[in-house]
Amino acid sequence: HGSKREDDEVLHRDPSYFQYYSQLQHQQNMLQDHVRTSAYHSAITFNGPSLFRDRLVMDVGAGSGILSFFAVQAGSKHVYAVEASGMAKKMEVMLKSAKGTSGVRNAYLADRITIVSSKIEEPSLTNRVPQVDAIISEPIGVLLVHERMLESFVYARDKFLRPGGAMLPSAGTIHLAPLSDAALWNETITKARFWQQESFYGVDVNPYFAPAFDEYFSSPVVGCFSPTTLMGDSAIHEVDFHTVTMADLKEFVIPIEWSIKYTGVMHGVAGWFDLAFVPPMSSLHPGTAPSAVYMSTSPQSPATHWQQVRMLFKQPLAVNAGQVIRGAILMKVNDQRSYDISAKLVALDYDESAQTSDDALVRLFESKNSRARTALWYLHEQIYNYSYTGEPIDVPRPEAANMYLPVDQLLAESAAPAALPYQGGNADATAIASVQGIPNSMTDFVIKTGPSSMQI
Repeated sequence: HGSKREDDEVLHRDPSYFQYYSQLQHQQNMLQDHVRTSAYHSAITFNGPSLFRDRLVMDVGAGSGILSFFAVQAGSKHVYAVEASGMAKKMEVMLKSAKGTSGVRNAYLADRITIVSSKIEEPSLTNRVPQVDAIISEPIGVLLVHERMLESFVYARDKFLRPGGAMLPSAGTIHLAPLSDAALWNETITKARFWQQESFYGVDVNPYFAPAFDEYFSSPVVGCFSPTTLMGDSAIHEVDFHTVTMADLKEFVIPIEWSIKYTGVMHGVAGWFDLAFVPPMSSLHPGTAPSAVYMSTSPQSPATHWQQVRMLFKQPLAVNAGQVIRGAILMKVNDQRSYDISAKLVALDYDESAQTSDDALVRLFESKNSRARTALWYLHEQIYNYSYTGEPIDVPRPEAANMYLPVDQLLAESAAPAALPYQGGNADATAIASVQGIPNSMTDFVIKTGPSSMQI
């Protein structure tokens, strides 16, 4: 219920969180994230004529005020910058400099922004802040939902956004994918094995090993990683910020059905998110169209300060190319401004998966099938790994990461026609069109060369 959330869950929640964001060094870290800041700048300024011009805007969790400043640049009539941390007073310094009698800076901001030093959930705000045409915010944490600021974004929508108004960002998408990362798993188990020493300055510390093992493998690892460590395409969970409810955010399930592309060892689950900035037509000035802006934190995209996250199994899972990983990942809020993430996953052959019902999956987990894995991770206990600095010029082959293509796909890599025609003589050159394996055979293949084909 709303009153319970306002009084208990939010208004008295974690003062250290707001202390952290009151420091300019942390605001600077976010501002210097070019991908993040330029995406917001483009989304707001490109939609200036269609959405922001002459409109009332709310900036939830305004921080340094940068989004409010962008909204003024885009022509907003007035911006209400809601900020609960000490950054609210620092924003006042910026706005005072816009109205000074000498040395005026950013004069365009004068009288265009009202700083509201409060949490958005403060009940009295409904008497102090009017309904607005658009709400802008950067309420995003690791894996989209960490820090639980999205709840404040949605609360602001329900209390202050006029019907048909716009939320920017408009949507987010969580991606989860199968991960093979032996180096990270080995590094993690090595840390845990510290506690297996029988004589650490004369002390046997083995009693600490079990809790240390649990601790290390329940801690998500934040940091960038190579896209070549992914064993299949991601499963997604989409969140529409115009329609999502508070209950939807507090607990949700992401169904998993990954098609494994490589034979190898799956060490856990990789995660990242995308953002969309697409204002609805109902929010725009008549006769105008929205400008859509998108941003991704995927391992194939430029790095952001959010980076990506890897969550490791306690016991890796051997998988074969063509198998399907089935199951679900549950994300549920905790009282640490974050989420508990639980997973139940099982590897099945392709045909077996098609014949396995959800009820049968449950029985596989209950029987502790050797191909099944369960895991529990605490997103607020994240640790950091910055060892990956980007791909070398020569992209490594999958086998460099101990992941192996099916033989027919491996052969097919060299089956395409040459880029340039043969210039050395009169002999006819026949291009191989495709290579396909023979069912139930590890050594026989059909090589198609146009109108005819041959078997080897």
